[in-house]
Amino acid sequence: MATMHLAGVTKGFGDRLLLDDVSLRVSEGQRLCIVGRNGVGKTTLLRIIAGEVTPDAGEVGIPRGWRVALHDQRPPRADGRTLGAYVAELLGDVEAIERRIAELEQAMAGGDHAEATMHAYAAAQAAYDQAGGYTWRVHVESVLRGLGFEDADMERELSTFSGGELTRAALARTLSANPDLLLLDEPTNHLDLKNLDWLESELADFKGAVLVVSHDRWFLEAVATGVVELGRGRARSYAMRYSAYRKERILEETQAIEAFERQQEEIQRLERFIARFGAGTRARQAKSLGKRLDKIERLDRPAREVRMAFGFPKTQKPSRDVIEARDLTLTAGDRVLFEHGSFVLERGRTMAVIGPNGAGKTTLVESLVGGRPPARGAVKLGHNVEVAYFSQHADDLPTRATVLEALSAGSDLGTSECRTLLGRFMFSGAEVEKKVEVLSGGERKRLLLARLVASGANVLVLDEPTNHLDVEACEALEAALDAYEGAILLVSHDRALIDAIADETLSIEGGTLVRRDGDYEDFLAATDGGVREKTVKKAPAAPKPARRPKTTPEMRRAKELAAEVSAKEDAIAQLEAELADASVRADHQLFAQTAKAHSQRQEELRLLMRDWEEAEAAAMRSANG
Repeated sequence: MATMHLAGVTKGFGDRLLLDDVSLRVSEGQRLCIVGRNGVGKTTLLRIIAGEVTPDAGEVGIPRGWRVALHDQRPPRADGRTLGAYVAELLGDVEAIERRIAELEQAMAGGDHAEATMHAYAAAQAAYDQAGGYTWRVHVESVLRGLGFEDADMERELSTFSGGELTRAALARTLSANPDLLLLDEPTNHLDLKNLDWLESELADFKGAVLVVSHDRWFLEAVATGVVELGRGRARSYAMRYSAYRKERILEETQAIEAFERQQEEIQRLERFIARFGAGTRARQAKSLGKRLDKIERLDRPAREVRMAFGFPKTQKPSRDVIEARDLTLTAGDRVLFEHGSFVLERGRTMAVIGPNGAGKTTLVESLVGGRPPARGAVKLGHNVEVAYFSQHADDLPTRATVLEALSAGSDLGTSECRTLLGRFMFSGAEVEKKVEVLSGGERKRLLLARLVASGANVLVLDEPTNHLDVEACEALEAALDAYEGAILLVSHDRALIDAIADETLSIEGGTLVRRDGDYEDFLAATDGGVREKTVKKAPAAPKPARRPKTTPEMRRAKELAAEVSAKEDAIAQLEAELADASVRADHQLFAQTAKAHSQRQEELRLLMRDWEEAEAAAMRSANG
């Protein structure tokens, strides 16, 4: 089987060594995700493999004949090309190949059977097959539709598309190329939930090798068959799904800490004995133990990664209904986004706003917080409601202020309290004096989250809060929001976050708002995976389920076990959050107890999963008579 390999790849920028002796193998059919903190070199590694960046040392081996395509978020130049022409560029001049094949076939039909003609025909046919053969147009159109474009968009010039649409066009171009090695850097950016589902299906059917960088945990779990972890310049590979990798890493860290602490205890025990009996009657034994001590291969203290960890303070209790929208109509220019939309967000509930790109999700939340008036209708806030708005554009930060000043402005917290809070968001020491204008996208998001916590609000309105956050930060935010006592209105393409915290969904479909009870999985079930749309005026109750066949005891047992599995997974997730908490990790005894409880719950989950699978099989047999 053909394999792409890296051997000893090293790359630095200035005095910073980014990649240090990185080695890796990727075979045909493998789909590996590259994970690691922001700034560890994930994008640089992809560009080295694509040949766009030259390593300082090491080797990149691409099998002969393999075609490599890289998508790295850089939108195309709006230079007069149409969308169709741009997307087909990586296929080569496929239309010219078609004309050449037609000419050769006509010549052969006329009696030209010369060896040169036959060779030319075989070469043209091989190039055509490489570009997708007779189905290349169908494939290109299918990719564009899957990423949210209409057939009519094929003839539009690139200059007529928005920045997000151009990023999707760049992804369509890469996917349409039919490469042997597909390199994807944050391919889920600017995709709505329907586009994400399509992309996961497309990659599952892809026959070549894939290396993908993404912060979308749901996407990684659905797509990747293995994980490559980058950190401290090195790469480690794990032949497992993303969720299994996360559990494995926690187990590895726990075992490394335990091994180091056991060795330290043994070293200290030996040193105490030698110090006490080195010159006495047991001097010979002490000398022997000294030799044993010298031979111990000392373990390095396990590095403790600094992780973002925070929580929201207790909030003032508001009225039952915190936000009420009545008969809303929203517009964007001359376009009506939706009409007659009504809903109520209640105290302590989390509502996820769902809809395709351009449907009006951001316009809706801006209207709810008073950022823009609706065309018709009204928004009413409840008694004692304090709203904090998290904008996806991070445009309300004072760019000339320092990080510390940006947090303290408008906050009741003192300087010491601000520094403590910023430390939880990984701004420590001199970093709090950095100017906001020089912060990266991820750093701005972390600062906005710190301001959100400092606000003390009892209603959070969040527009794409996980954009630019690394996976660890996304998980920390998820844990904090899950524990938050106030109400949350959430706009996000992060399906893992929606599924973890949402109690209900508010989708923009059919020209109005549709409210449903449940999380993202329930939303998918109610809409047949997003294929079927249902228009309901005003704020409806949860749709009535379709009539189902008679429930059997086996079905009830399977449902009960499914609930137990879900509860056990929640308990494990909570323990994993505790294991990642800096205060828990600092208390060795508490950390060991938590790690032991985590292992026990994992074993309990394994047994539960076995029982559940057996019950599901029995339920299916009973349903089929």
